[in-house]
Amino acid sequence: MDSHSERRAGLAFLPIAMTCGFYVFPPHWQSSLPIQFLPQLSAYIAFGLWACSNNHLLSRLGLETCRIAIGVKWGTVTGILLGCFNASIILYLIPALGGEITFLRDTPHAQLPFWVMVPWFILFIACAVELNFRGFLLGRLMVFCLTIVNQLQPFSPTLPKIGILLSLLLSALTFSFDPFMVATFGSLHWIAVWDGLIWGWMWMRLTNLYAVITAHAVEVLILYLTVRAALL
Repeated sequence: MDSHSERRAGLAFLPIAMTCGFYVFPPHWQSSLPIQFLPQLSAYIAFGLWACSNNHLLSRLGLETCRIAIGVKWGTVTGILLGCFNASIILYLIPALGGEITFLRDTPHAQLPFWVMVPWFILFIACAVELNFRGFLLGRLMVFCLTIVNQLQPFSPTLPKIGILLSLLLSALTFSFDPFMVATFGSLHWIAVWDGLIWGWMWMRLTNLYAVITAHAVEVLILYLTVRAALL
């Protein structure tokens, strides 16, 4: 990743700051749907500003067409594994521990008509979320950290690895603690931590946004179908 020629990578901290700021709002503000969407809205605004300041956007995001085939391949495998694993946690482990999952019947996703959710809205969610949290947020955090590291590297050869790990962790936590995610899925939002870590690791290893979009879409499809069948 070329950290020297990229501009305004620091814009990635805007949605992170908005996410953190949300949790200091009064409770009656936090229950407002427009307020819950502020961090995501700020992320897309930051993404737009970043995109207007840089070139070779498809390459920076990992969206070149030559990456589609390998991305769909690895994304499908990862999505199936994560989907089965997380479905087992939701349907078996959480109830065994005394947790409640029937509230999932009332989520916005469950209220949509089946033919809208499958596959169109699932694909839309996967594309929008991964463009935001992996393509923009994680990618720009890595560029920002590596830019700083390039200035300090003579003092510590381990700094690049630390910067990359911090970028991965920060992006995964921002994803998991997205206000709308927490408000919709309650304590289940913790599942998004390891999802975010795995999808982020995939993006870093492959620089392929098609892989994480596919993994996200396949996992959500499995979760939606299995949970819907169990709660009918």
